[in-house]
Amino acid sequence: QVQLVESGGGSVQPGGTLRLSCVASGSIFGTMAWYRQAPGKERELVARITYGGASNYADSVKGRFTISRNNANNRLYLQMNSLKPEDTAVYYCYANVPSRHLEVWGQGSLVTVSS
Repeated sequence: QVQLVESGGGSVQPGGTLRLSCVASGSIFGTMAWYRQAPGKERELVARITYGGASNYADSVKGRFTISRNNANNRLYLQMNSLKPEDTAVYYCYANVPSRHLEVWGQGSLVTVSS
């Protein structure tokens, strides 16, 4: 069974840090990414990383967030620094499985930034 399980969300004050983790299982994954969806808004890409480690970021998080992955144990991370209230959202782990033409999503992890 191909699945993604996230952890690490929570509440933090503005300027704080959080680290999201995603454990992938059941296949070899290609590009992986973090998306987020704020209340009343569409889901948006936060950061993406290829199997080889090339990454790109949404302009709104550049310089504050860092995406990384460990292919040996199929883990994806998002280090979030200098958090702002507008970062409040449900964050979703995403992965594609090229060999099976499959896209997989995690269950979502709530991040709340508030004073």
